[in-house]
Amino acid sequence: MSDTALRQSVIQACNDMNAHGLNQGTSGNISVRQPGGMLITPSGVAYDQMQPEDLVFVSDEGEYASDAVPSSEWRFHLASLRARPEAGAVVHNHAMYSAIVSILNKSIPAVHYMIATAGGTDIPVVPYATYGTQELSDYVEAGLKDRKAILLQHHGMITTGTTLAQAMWLAVEVEALAKMYATLLQITDTPPVLPNIKVEEVLRKIESYGLREKN
Repeated sequence: MSDTALRQSVIQACNDMNAHGLNQGTSGNISVRQPGGMLITPSGVAYDQMQPEDLVFVSDEGEYASDAVPSSEWRFHLASLRARPEAGAVVHNHAMYSAIVSILNKSIPAVHYMIATAGGTDIPVVPYATYGTQELSDYVEAGLKDRKAILLQHHGMITTGTTLAQAMWLAVEVEALAKMYATLLQITDTPPVLPNIKVEEVLRKIESYGLREKN
């Protein structure tokens, strides 16, 4: 994929997030790994107005051009890529049900076997910290050490994937699981969950499940 095509795919993914109801306005952000750093969406630019040249390259050391304004969350995008060496992309949004569960400071438990798509027996929530801070970045890096997706308390979700398409696919799955869990909490304070041993069975099979890239 050419550089322009890659940048355009990020813009398309941003617009897809809004179209699918995963995000509102310009609040989410997306990055893709590049040699020596990442490309990330800019700060404060409406997705339907974004152009390929608006995406910002941020180095692994957190450096970027003096006239560039990357997303305020660039720190936790770099942290996410450090935590998940296999990841080629990071998706962050404020999807409604994921945000609701995060406000309750609850991890999403194994209410459905698809929890395994996030790489474990639950989708954890990491502590709140002000957006754009190193403190939040540290929480994110710790949370993603053994998960492909996490919730951010009073904030939203982060998903990772080998490709951008896979990270986007996982974001849809996480929001669906959050919706299930939030709905169950309206019925009971203690929704039934699958035992760890059953989720671990799915984890052993899950690598061959989900979105596959066409050759």
